Formats: sequence, C-alpha cells, structure tokens
Amino acid sequence: MGAKLWSRESGAVGFSSKVQTWSTPQDFYDRLHKEFNFTLDPCASDEDAKCAKYYTIKDDGLKQDWGGETVFMNPPYGRDIKTWIKKAFTEAKKPNTTVVCLVPSRTDTRYWHEYVMKATEVRLIKGRLKFGDSKHAAPFPSAVVVFDNRSGMMKPVLSGG
Repeated sequence: MGAKLWSRESGAVGFSSKVQTWSTPQDFYDRLHKEFNFTLDPCASDEDAKCAKYYTIKDDGLKQDWGGETVFMNPPYGRDIKTWIKKAFTEAKKPNTTVVCLVPSRTDTRYWHEYVMKATEVRLIKGRLKFGDSKHAAPFPSAVVVFDNRSGMMKPVLSGG
C-alpha cells in the first residue's frame, strides 16, 4: 500500500522525514531501464525490487560493491540521502560501472553541490512524480542523476581551503 499523501484533517502527510522510501513509478523506471539496461537495485525491498539483483535494508547496499554493474538507485530520502549520493559517485568511478539515481531535486543542499554537480548528467523532471500507488504527486520536484565514468566526463570533487 502506498503512502497516504493528503488528508483534509492534517494536510500533506507521508512526505515528512518519517517517510524515507518512495516506490519508483513502474512506467518511469521502464523508460530508464530501456535506455540503461539496469543490473542492480541497491535500495530495494523484496516487494519493490526493480532488478533481479538487489539489496534490501538488511543487506545494506552502502556496504556492498557495485563495481561492474549498471545501477538504478532510488535511495531513502531521509537525512542519509547524502551518504547514498556519495556512494553512487564513488562507485561510478569503478570500471564498467554506471549509477543512475532518482532523487529529490534539492539544489540547495551540500550533497547536491559536492556530488550531483559532478555527475555526468542531471535530468530535471518536468512536473512531479506519483510514487508507489499514490493518486497524488509528490510535493517536491525530482531529478535523474547519472554518474558514468566510462565517458570520462565525471568531474572530480574539488576540496576547498
């Protein structure tokens, strides 16, 4: 069952920091999969895994090696999202590894500037996605972030002072 997104009594619900997982809309995933041919979903559950090879919260995808995979990552959207974005950036530096991330478009965050702006490609999504089986769109914009070092286009992380 998808998160309840709106009620008259409480306004927007389900989009608080308490809810961190957002099931990827299948048609949206299918279009990306057609382009990238994903082999790994590191942020899955047994119920919503998008690839035959996947890691659940018990497996802890952050501790796994993604090398040599074409990864589709829709990470938990809580405070740890920065850790997942850093992992995507780092793993994509491995040979034959591409990581495609579906994330909130949070251009004002530190992780966005430290990692997302170093990606090969950032695709801002027009409109707002309807996650899971929700009838309502998310209250935040989303982006597809592609980390792919095969082209040599990933920019290095620069450190300050």
